[in-house]
Amino acid sequence: MSKTFRITQVAREAIEKSKKFDVDLLDLSNLTAEYGRVIYPCKACVSTAMPLCHWPCSCYPNHAMGQVNDWMHELYPRWVEAHGVMIVAPVHWYQAPSVLKLMMDRLVCADGGNPDPTTTHGKNPEEAKALELKGWHYPRHLAGRLFSIVVHGDAEGAGGLRQSLHDWLSDMRLIPADGAAMLDSYVGYYEPYATSHDFLDRDPAFLEETRNAAQILMKAIDEVRAGRRCIDFGVTESRPK
Repeated sequence: MSKTFRITQVAREAIEKSKKFDVDLLDLSNLTAEYGRVIYPCKACVSTAMPLCHWPCSCYPNHAMGQVNDWMHELYPRWVEAHGVMIVAPVHWYQAPSVLKLMMDRLVCADGGNPDPTTTHGKNPEEAKALELKGWHYPRHLAGRLFSIVVHGDAEGAGGLRQSLHDWLSDMRLIPADGAAMLDSYVGYYEPYATSHDFLDRDPAFLEETRNAAQILMKAIDEVRAGRRCIDFGVTESRPK
């Protein structure tokens, strides 16, 4: 059992105690453990023109290449349905785990992606470029959802990854629940991996901080639902992408 899974269960149990919220647990480690489970890599359509990047992504399935059963087709609706998102992740070589990064890259279409593929007649680059140059409105398809982050590491990089995830979600116009809902910590700092679960057991403060982060996320969502927190200030972006 991974430490990330254990930490996730702490957050899940905290949320499930509330009758106001349901938990949809997305375990990206299934990509490494289930036969046929796959998230295909982003093809970077947006680097040609933003309208060429469709929302949701239409690059797959590609039957000619045998690229079928892309998991992202199930994950896009789950992101849309969420009122709040809590990411729990370990540090892998100063970065997000590859399974998380795959999903992050494929969510580029949430940040300005084209919801109407007929406007580009599929993947016509020239039509997409013409649309962008005419003035693209860059719709933020996941804007307004609240988020919380918990990152753990064993040596270096936890703070950097937490900041990176914060910037990624904020760039898509998701809203941080609160500073106390953004955590990074070390479990068994520069200690043997063989005893890392023992170190987690001896760090009840980190587990309590995780519970608090989950509770803060729920309270922030409640505030938005009740109209006590503004998530749309009605200003025009001075530097649209």
